[in-house]
Formats: sequence, structure tokens, C-alpha cells
Amino acid sequence: METGLSLMDQTINNSIKHISYTLSIQINLNGLSFCIANSEHKVIALETIIFGTQLNPEQVLDKIKYLFKSNVFLQRNITKVNVVYNNDLYTLVPKALFDEKLLSDYLKFNIKVLDNDYIAYDVINSHDVVNVYVPYVNINNFFFENFGTFTYKHATTVLTENLLIAEKNSITDSVYAHITHNSFDLIIIKQGKLQLCNTYYIETAEDFLYYVMFAAEQLKLNPETFSLIFIGAIDKQHPYYKIAYTYIRNISFGTRNNHFEIAETLKNISDYQDFTLLSNF
Repeated sequence: METGLSLMDQTINNSIKHISYTLSIQINLNGLSFCIANSEHKVIALETIIFGTQLNPEQVLDKIKYLFKSNVFLQRNITKVNVVYNNDLYTLVPKALFDEKLLSDYLKFNIKVLDNDYIAYDVINSHDVVNVYVPYVNINNFFFENFGTFTYKHATTVLTENLLIAEKNSITDSVYAHITHNSFDLIIIKQGKLQLCNTYYIETAEDFLYYVMFAAEQLKLNPETFSLIFIGAIDKQHPYYKIAYTYIRNISFGTRNNHFEIAETLKNISDYQDFTLLSNF
């Protein structure tokens, strides 16, 4: 008895191998997510993996290696890779004050910088701001060894770039809460100008409300008038949404700026979910 793929299966596999795909992957120490788009700018796969505990960069790399070996979508002909690092090892510096020789000095006021830490930066041209941060070098090396040239950014770079475009002509005050597994990024934009970008690790809805209200108070924002806009891993049933709805008058969900088609199998993804991942093509 003959075994193996049918002629039709072989034809399909051969055609898949000759199509170019773009990978967008977001990496955190407690999980990762990725999506793949084809050459026609259609997103055909999107997956999220939660580790259950916070790992170190070496353990995360092991997870990534296993994922590339085991996931069928990652066996395709990926010719472009965009990596997003989602951590709190960053700080924003006004472009007018930025000096490439002082990278560690900018960070040391917010985090503990080790002598062997590699420090990178992203220029956010839309607002004359530079995002200085620590990527994971071992993970960068993996992608370079397997794909050659690739791009990487910090998650808050992707957020601020896209949100500032959306708020460019705004005359109101907007508070964006980007929700992830056990943290959230808070971005405050007043009349089109970036006022704050910070990341908070939280355990309860009360923690979330405290950080939002404290930041709003420091920037003299009135909860009766500013808009709280949710993006990321949240819906109307989420505890963060429910507690915010009790204390803040104007609450809504955001919308991604990018224009691409999502495959029929992924149509249940809302416009505000997987914001950084799907905004990084």
C-alpha cells in the first residue's frame, strides 16, 4: 500500500512554501503572542501563549524555539519578522534632550541597569520622543540567526506611535489603558500631546483604578470630562472595565489604525484587541 501525500496535498504544500509571510511576535517574560500575514496583507493566524509564571529570558527563548518547531504556521516561508518587546524596562526621553551616549543614564533612574545590559532605542518621530529600553539580546540573536535582518521595537513605541496619530487633531483629553495579562500600559494624551506613558503590574481591579485616578489627578484631569479608552485584552465583562465604569463618566474601546484583512476564522477579534501585535506590520 502506498502512503504519503496526495498529489493535491503536495501541490497545496508547494504553493504555501512559495508564498512569503510576515510574522509579528510580541514577547513578555510571562507569555507571548504572534500573528502571521500573507503577501496580500491578510492576517491568517493569531495565537497567544500564557506561561503561567514569569520566566527569565533564557527560559522564554526555550519556549520560542519549541514554538517554531511545533507550530504549523511558523513552518511557513517567513521572510519578514517584526518583534515587539513588552516589558517595563524603558523610559521616554524628549528628542531635544536625547544623547545616544547616555542611554544607561536615562534608564538608571527607573530601573536597575546591569553592566552587560544591551540598551536600544526607538525614535518616535510623530512626537519628537525617544523610547530607551532593554531588549532581550539572546532572543534577538535567535531571530537574527534564523531570519537574518529583522526589526524590533518596544511595545510602548508601537502604542504611542499609533495613539498619537489617532489623537493628532484632538481637542480633548484621552486616557488609554492597554490591558495585558497581569499589567497595563497607561498612555495619557492631552489635546494631541503626549503627557504620560507608564507600565503598571497589578493584581486587582482596585489597583487598576488607583493608578488611573492617581495619574489623572496629577495631570489635573477631571473624571467627569476625560475619556478612558480601553485597548488590549479586555471586554465589558472584565473587572477593570466594570470598576472604571462606576467612577469614570466617559468610557469606550479604541480602534487600530492599520488597514489589513483578517481571515474569516479570526473574525471574532475586536478592533481594540491585540493592539500592539496587529499594529506592528
